[in-house]
Amino acid sequence: MSFWEYVRTTHQQLLTDAYQHASVVFQCMVVATALGVLIGVTTYRSAWAGNVATTAGSMLLTIPSLAMIGLLIPLVGLGVPPTVIALTLYGLLPVVRNAIVGLRGVDPALTEAARGIGMSRLARLLRVELPLAWPPILTGIRVSTQMLMGIAAIAAYASGPGLGNEIFRGIASLGSANALNQVLAGTVGIIILALLFDAAYVLIGRLTISRGIRA
Repeated sequence: MSFWEYVRTTHQQLLTDAYQHASVVFQCMVVATALGVLIGVTTYRSAWAGNVATTAGSMLLTIPSLAMIGLLIPLVGLGVPPTVIALTLYGLLPVVRNAIVGLRGVDPALTEAARGIGMSRLARLLRVELPLAWPPILTGIRVSTQMLMGIAAIAAYASGPGLGNEIFRGIASLGSANALNQVLAGTVGIIILALLFDAAYVLIGRLTISRGIRA
């Protein structure tokens, strides 16, 4: 059958896999963003600590995704746990690096002015520094999300959720009538999800970044 016929006959399963794929990426990005910003906040004032944080994140990215998931299987088993752990770890670096760069790029005169009007260090961080550092942080989140969209497909190796299952089923049945359709459906689905997530981030940026900062 043709690709579109295959999509039409299996659309329920494809929608289920797409929802699971988007859900696991979204949840992992929430955790990675929270951890990444926290690491950035605690390390950006020290050049040494910032370098250690970004180097550690870079080292994690050098581990092949298949190897990372394979190493996690004996520790946490198959399914969702190795997928969530691996994706969260892979999503950290762009967020950490951009949080550090964004916070270090805040004009010291602005923080001094905030201190001059009696703001505490926590208030300066929450009301001055993080809002000004938000644009690069959001860029890091966008980069991480696009990266995790592809890596999440490998999670099917560990019986993880998502469109990777469609791709792996196609690869496992190469030579059969629908093998190419399965691989293509999974790949196109991931691309569509990546574009939708990126469009959502553009909208979030327009809603949360003031025109003055964008300019």
